[in-house]
Amino acid sequence: MTIAIADIITITMDNVRIDKYLWAIRVFKTRSEAAEACRTGKVFVNGAQTKSSREIKAGDSIEVRKGAIHYSYTVIEPVDKRQGAKFVDQYAENTTPQSELDKLIGPVETIFLKRERGSGRPTKKERRDIDRLMDGF
Repeated sequence: MTIAIADIITITMDNVRIDKYLWAIRVFKTRSEAAEACRTGKVFVNGAQTKSSREIKAGDSIEVRKGAIHYSYTVIEPVDKRQGAKFVDQYAENTTPQSELDKLIGPVETIFLKRERGSGRPTKKERRDIDRLMDGF
């Protein structure tokens, strides 16, 4: 009994569209999300706003704004096929500053009010007291 194991071969190119590249290195879940980000001005290549049809090459720097965070990448090798998470480091270097990544961590302090089981909904007076307490934070 013979089992053939195929190696994963990825074909790379000299130039690749920016929307395909961002999808391939898993910055966006779909290519249409990547194209939409380019169209709405959330993607910059070498400091300039770009269209989704812009072709990138090795050495280009890419900035992507997703929410409040500005991610930065350097193109190591252009690729147009979606890569597994393990292989993304071969094609892009994440140069996002730690200060931007810290924005992902939500506030640690949360307020939790515990009510006795079976006490029902708060009365109007209790609700006002709770609101006053919460306004102090």
